[in-house]
Amino acid sequence: MVDIAVVQFGPGTDTVANLTALREEVRAAAELGAKVVIAPEYSMFAVRRLDERAVAAAEPLTGPFVSGLRGIAAEFGVHLVAGVVEAPGGEQPADRAYNTLVAASPDAEFAAIYRKVHLYDAFGARESDVLLPGPLDPPQTFTVDGVVFGMQTCFDLRFPEGCRRVAAAGAQVLLLPAQWIPGPNKVDQWTTLLRARAIENTVFVAAADQCAPLGAGASMIVGPNGAILAELGDQAGIATARVDIAHLDEVRTANPSLSLRRFTIHAG
Repeated sequence: MVDIAVVQFGPGTDTVANLTALREEVRAAAELGAKVVIAPEYSMFAVRRLDERAVAAAEPLTGPFVSGLRGIAAEFGVHLVAGVVEAPGGEQPADRAYNTLVAASPDAEFAAIYRKVHLYDAFGARESDVLLPGPLDPPQTFTVDGVVFGMQTCFDLRFPEGCRRVAAAGAQVLLLPAQWIPGPNKVDQWTTLLRARAIENTVFVAAADQCAPLGAGASMIVGPNGAILAELGDQAGIATARVDIAHLDEVRTANPSLSLRRFTIHAG
């Protein structure tokens, strides 16, 4: 069993202030007993509508913000997952960046890195004008006390095959940082999709959204049977729950949908 927490806060354009605020959230989550803490997408830098400001703020994974994340994970003895804007470097275009999730371990190392695959070109937005899509690599997972965690980001939630790849790779918990943009029916869609991904893959889902006004809130932790174990409104806060592998095994015994599937997922 592993206690986990989703932290819902409101990052802005000051990366130092965002890191300071996140540290306080992680401190509070650790005091509640969490061993894995999930922060929102764009915890490093957030605006209402993504533009060239995000590219200007992007840093390599060796930069001060990610180094700070690793330090916070070590300080409080947790695995910390948070969204950053990563400068791509190498031969990639300098006018775009990656939307990246970093999982930092308690020894201040990288436990996993995931670059968002499905860019948010929807509801009038065009994330692909500013960001590069992540490579179609095998799913990134990490293990804490025998529990396997996998990652997806925000708009990825709308693509069930991506989440299925993570579950098929052995993940028992799907971590989903987001900046779920507010709008008509958006919270209903968010809640429905989170519960569907949990049910169809028989996994726990821990989703950390930004709070209002830049995010819709409604961060939550969902059990493998679709039951909501903990949830928040639209204001800043922390939600915690326990990942119980015995419960997961019971759900998968009653509903062996992963073992009964007749189709496989191939990146392409």
